[in-house]
Parts: sequence; C-alpha cells; structure tokens
Amino acid sequence: MPTFFTDPLFILFIGVCIVVGGIIGLKLHPFLALLLGAFVVAWLTPGSALEQFALEKGATPAAALQASKKSIGERVSLEFGNTAGKIGILIAMAAIIGKCLLESGAAERIIRSILQVTGVKRAPLAFLTGSFFIGIPVFFDTVIFLMMPLAKAMSMRIGKNYLLFVLAVLAGAVMANSLVPPAPGPLFLVGAMQIPIGMMMIAGCILGILTSTSGYLFALWVNRRAPVPVRDSMDAKLEDIRLQAAKSDAQLPPLWFSLLPVLVPLVFICADTFLNISSGKANSPFAKLVHFWGDKNIALVTGALLALILLALQKKEGRYDMAGFVQAALLSGGSILLITAAGGAFGGMLQQTGISTRITHLTRGYQMALIPLAFLIAAVVRTAQGSATVALITTSGILAGLASSGHLPYHHLYLGLAIGCGSKLVPWMNDAGFWIVCKMSNLTEQEAMKTFAPMNVIMGVAGLIFILIAATLFPLI
Repeated sequence: MPTFFTDPLFILFIGVCIVVGGIIGLKLHPFLALLLGAFVVAWLTPGSALEQFALEKGATPAAALQASKKSIGERVSLEFGNTAGKIGILIAMAAIIGKCLLESGAAERIIRSILQVTGVKRAPLAFLTGSFFIGIPVFFDTVIFLMMPLAKAMSMRIGKNYLLFVLAVLAGAVMANSLVPPAPGPLFLVGAMQIPIGMMMIAGCILGILTSTSGYLFALWVNRRAPVPVRDSMDAKLEDIRLQAAKSDAQLPPLWFSLLPVLVPLVFICADTFLNISSGKANSPFAKLVHFWGDKNIALVTGALLALILLALQKKEGRYDMAGFVQAALLSGGSILLITAAGGAFGGMLQQTGISTRITHLTRGYQMALIPLAFLIAAVVRTAQGSATVALITTSGILAGLASSGHLPYHHLYLGLAIGCGSKLVPWMNDAGFWIVCKMSNLTEQEAMKTFAPMNVIMGVAGLIFILIAATLFPLI
C-alpha cells in the first residue's frame, strides 16, 4: 500500500469521515459508527506502525513484534474493554446519583435553597449556579428535565425574563457536562489524557464558572434584545407547573442530606488529590484512609449509596420498587457507557497509527499551538456530528499520546480543558441535546439557533482564551 494511504493523517481523515458520515448520513447510532470507525482504522494501520507504537510505550522489541501481529478484532476489543474497565463503574454510579436526586426531591431542595439565599433579583444567577453544580454528577438532559419547569415557574412568578432563566440553566449544565467529571465525556478524557481526576474536577469547576459567566452575560443581552414568553405545552402544562411550585418544603428532604450524594465524592476525591500534591504517597493511617475513600470508584459508589438511602427515606411511607428503580437508572447510563467504550476503541486505534507522534512533529517548536488545535478539532467534530461526548472522545483519542510525551511547556491538563471547551461548538439540529432544549423550553428552532447556539460559541471561545492565559502564566510543571 502506498505511503500516502498509511499516513496517520489520512487514516485519521478516513476514521472521522466514517464516524461523522455514519451518524449524520446513515443515521447510525454513535456506538455503531464509532465501532465501525475503529475497525476500519485498525485495518488501515500497518504492522510497522503498531510495532513502533508499542516500542514508544516501553515494550521490548519482542513484545512489540508480538503486538503488531494481533488481529484487528483482538485489538479493538482490548481497547473497548480497557475503556469500559476505567469508567464503567463511574458512569453507572453517576446515573444512580442523578436519578435519585431527581426522584427524591433533593435537586429541587437544592435549587429552592439557592433561591432563598439569592432572592428573586438574583434568581438567574441561582439557576446558573444550581445547574452547574447539579450538572456535575447528573447527565445534561436530566438537568434540563429538572430545571426547565422551575425556570417556567420562576418566570411566571415575576412575570418576565423567561429566556434569561432558560439560558442560565443551559449555560451551567453545558459547561459542567464537558469539563467536570463524573460526566461521561470528562471521565473518558481524564483516562485517555492521563489527567488526575481530582485536578480535572478542580480546574473544570474554575473554568466552568468563568465560561458560564460569559454565557450569562450574553443571556442578559439577548434577553433584553429579544425576550421570549413562557408558553404552554403538552408535556409541561403551566397549571401543573404552578402546582409543582406550590409543593410544601416539608415534602422535600433536608438540604444537608440533599447535598451529601454530590459533596461526599467531590470532597473525598479532592482530598486525595491535595494529599498527593502536598505529601505524595504518605503511609500514615490518615493518608491511607484518604487514599482509600478518595479512589474515584469508591467515592462514586459511596455517593450512590447515600443517594439510595436518601431516596429510600423519602419513599418510606409507601411501597417502592428499589430494584426496579436502580435497573432503570443503570439502563439510562448503559448507552452512554457503550458509546464511551466504543469511542475508547476508536481512539485507541487512532493512537496506534502514530497520529500523536505525527502531530508532535508538525507542531515542534510551537507547542502552545496545540491548545487551539485541540480546541479546533473538538469543535469541528462536535459541529459535524452533534455529540459533545463523541467530540471529547474522538479528540482525546487523537491527542492522548501527547500527554506522556514530556515535551509540553505546560501541564497536559490544559489540552484536556481545551478539548472540553471546543466540544461546545456548535449545537444545532443534528444534536439530540438541541431538540431536548427546544422541547423542554418551548423555544422554536429559530429561537434556539439565535440564542443557545451562539451562547455556546461564546462560552467555548472564552474558555480557550482563559486556558491560553493560564497555560502561559501557570504552566503547572
């Protein structure tokens, strides 16, 4: 086969075309498109590239030669399993936590408590803050399903600013979804890019707050320029919203208990990260305890158990099928896990082509350009096929090898953050989330394209600017 057809950039082009074309043109499920892309990329990759990739990973010449002789199916399934093993438990636990928060009323308690602190005038900021932090353990669509009725109720109560409430909810949820684990995309990204999960959580929260603020400023402007009224709909009658908003606080769980499923995993994981930074792998009993509970899998399992206890206590007065509830929660996260694992296989096959080495050579001498490059790749993939998670998975797979190259003048955390921000551009009609937003908010497609889409662009570009400044001033190496 000619050299041109074995060039990693050509193989990358073919792989991305298969994934994007499969999802958009053939209407394939992302799982099938990613898996098909993985098999084709594996088939196009020559044995010499596989051998070189293994050598760069530290394998002996004999082991590298053996790795180059593995079958296509074996290589794809191995990467698929490796990805599922890294994040399978985390995704399952995040699904349980999210569903419990919604079902028990804990999420509504959190939102109401924020409103009590901020007051009506600062209510949009409360929605922005609440959607961001609830969006950390809860999937994007669940945040929308939860908070859009509250946005309608609040707008009906004060008689204005409905579009501002909607965009505030979206700004917070969107940025948490692509920057802060345990959202599926960031979970995959920290594994592929070898970024400490605690570091990603802290940096993602900081960057997410900054970018969400830029989105909020845009929301203020567009709400004044083109306000949108609250509308009745078949799935969210305004009368039903009034009744829901009138529910007694006594029917909701206490705030401290509502926060536990979210805060406990965050505190454990962050404590472990701080301990590692300050004292390394300390052997004191306290350090061992923190390392145990700070393990990402154990921390998320703990959060899920607390969420289930909260739900059980809220439903204790009536019969409740807890087993059926957990099954439903796991089913909701199952497709995300399959998509993510297939993306891991696709990204793994791309890495074996030597694409990271190729990009390293192309950018030698101006590595700072890798940050906007990571942003651009993620933005192109997101705009083309519609899924922010697929954009995160695809781009991190392409650039993963750079994380351990040791040649970057800044911590590879910044590459991961750039990928997360790039995956926000541009939501439109090929995005399932776009239609969830339209359906739940009752914005028309034209209104969403004039408000939601440009807000995402502004937040993504603002994030890129913040990242470039931070990487220059605080390289973290």
